[in-house]
Amino acid sequence: MSASRAEEFEAYVRARTPALLRAAYLLTGDQHLAEDLVNDSLSRTHQVWHRIWDGNPEAYTRKIMYHLQISWWRRRRRTPERLTDLPPEPGDHSPAQAAVDEHARTVTRLALHEALARLGARQRAVLVLRYFEDLTESQVADLLGITVGTVKSQSAKALARLRTDAPHLLDSPISDRKL
Repeated sequence: MSASRAEEFEAYVRARTPALLRAAYLLTGDQHLAEDLVNDSLSRTHQVWHRIWDGNPEAYTRKIMYHLQISWWRRRRRTPERLTDLPPEPGDHSPAQAAVDEHARTVTRLALHEALARLGARQRAVLVLRYFEDLTESQVADLLGITVGTVKSQSAKALARLRTDAPHLLDSPISDRKL
């Protein structure tokens, strides 16, 4: 790889890693697994950078990331660790209202992560791509290699299950997308 291509890849990694980590965390539900997923995806992107640098490397990296996660799910079939029912204690140095707001956001994030962890691999990937990454149904279908009808049905089933398993999320909208 030429020096200029290496610099372009380095700039790409610096610019896009935070967004990739957020998406990976939503997919895995674990910070360390998310970091591993992003590292593996970027490593594979690096291998073909000379071919994709002038195209859409973001789409390529995300597609690798989602496919790797599905492969991990298939291999492991492990149950995610249960998140605690108790939110972290608010800090003494924060004003009371800020602590209450942060507490509410934390409880909502924990509940969302726990609810997503109960979904199957495909349903979870569809929801993350559709509603957290704001991709269209056809983009999700292309990215996951499934039909638009499958995206629609998996999305509907996953949302129905979330409404059943975590109805409290309906009353607690997430105010920020940085989960």
